[in-house]
Amino acid sequence: MRIAQVSTLYESVPPRRYGGIERIVSYLSEELVRLGHDVTLFASADSRTSAKLVAGSDCAVRLVEDTADPQAFHFAMLEDVVAASEDFDIVHFHTDYQSFPFARRMQCAHVTTLHWRLDVPGLEPMYRRFADIPLVSISNAQRAPLPWLAWAGTVHHGLPETLYPFHERAGGHLAFVGRIAPAKGPDAAIRIARRANVPLRIAAKVDEADRPYFDSAVAPLVQAPLVEFVGEQDDAGKRRLLGNARALLFPIDWPEPFGLVMIEALACGTPVIAFGRGSVPEIIEDGVNGFVVRDEDEAVQAVARLGEIDRRRCRETFERRFTAERMARDYVDVYRRVIETRDARDARDARASDCEPSPSLVTQDP
Repeated sequence: MRIAQVSTLYESVPPRRYGGIERIVSYLSEELVRLGHDVTLFASADSRTSAKLVAGSDCAVRLVEDTADPQAFHFAMLEDVVAASEDFDIVHFHTDYQSFPFARRMQCAHVTTLHWRLDVPGLEPMYRRFADIPLVSISNAQRAPLPWLAWAGTVHHGLPETLYPFHERAGGHLAFVGRIAPAKGPDAAIRIARRANVPLRIAAKVDEADRPYFDSAVAPLVQAPLVEFVGEQDDAGKRRLLGNARALLFPIDWPEPFGLVMIEALACGTPVIAFGRGSVPEIIEDGVNGFVVRDEDEAVQAVARLGEIDRRRCRETFERRFTAERMARDYVDVYRRVIETRDARDARDARASDCEPSPSLVTQDP
C-alpha cells in the first residue's frame, strides 16, 4: 500500500525529547515500512526515518517559533500533500483539524487521527462543518464529547517491542514523567509520594506557558525531602527512571485522550497508579497492571498495595495490547476500510452521473 504520513512540524520525527504526536508518527511509519508498505513521511527536515522524507520545514518549528509563524509552515506543507495526493492510496494526517479544508481536495483516500481532547468550547460547530472527514480516535473515551463524528476506528498507541526493556525488580522510588501542567497533576504526585513516604523522581518538561504554575505550585514542593526533579529525559533516561520505579504516578486532572507514558511504564514492567479519567480505564486493569483510583487518598493506599502487582503481568499487557506492530496492523485495517468506502462512494457517483440525461437530449418547453 502507498501510504503518506503527515506529521506536525513542531518537533522532528521522532522528537529529540518530549513530543507525543511526533513520537507516535515515527513508531507507526517505521513499523509500516517494516511490514512492507511504501511510506512517505511529511515532516521537518531534521527527522530521521526509513520512509521517504518530504520536508515541510528546515528543522523542527519549535526551534524557530519565536521568529516564525508555525502555521505558515503547516499550510505550505498541507498544500504540498494535496499536490502529491494522486501518488498515494491513502494519506494519514496527524495535524488535527488544520488539514480538513485540504483533505476535501485530495485525489486519494484520507484519514485523520485526532490526538487531542474534544471537549474544548468552540470545537463542536467547527466539527459539524467537517462531519464528513474520516477520523480515528486514540481511545474510546476521547470520542465522548462528539460521538457523531465520522469515526473510522479507535487505535490505541503502541511502542516498538524492544524500546523499553523489562525490569523484573523495582527500585525504591516512584516516578512522574510528562509535562509540568496543572492537568497532569505533578503537585498531586508530590503530595501522594510524601504521604506514602516514598521517594519521587520527576522527569518533566516545563513549557514557558506553564512556568508560573511550576514556580508557584511545584518548585516549592520539589525542595521538600523525598522529591527530586531530574528535568526532561530522552528515551535512555526514561528507561532507567521508569524501569527502576516501584510505580508510575499518573494523577491527571483532565480527560486524557491516551497517556503514552502509561504504556512506556507497562513495557518496563512498572505498574501505574492513575486517576480514572479519560483513557485510563481502557489502559490500566485495576489490580492487574496497576490501580485506578479516585483521589489522592486512594492513591496513597495503592502505593502500599504495590506488592500485589506482578511486574510480569504489566509487561504481558504491553506485549499483548500496546506494541507498534499491533498499532500498525490496526491502522492498515482502518486504511482498507476507508479506501473501500471511498471507492464505493466514487462508484455510486459514477453510476448516478451515467444515469443523468445529456443536456443536449433534454426537451425544452416551447
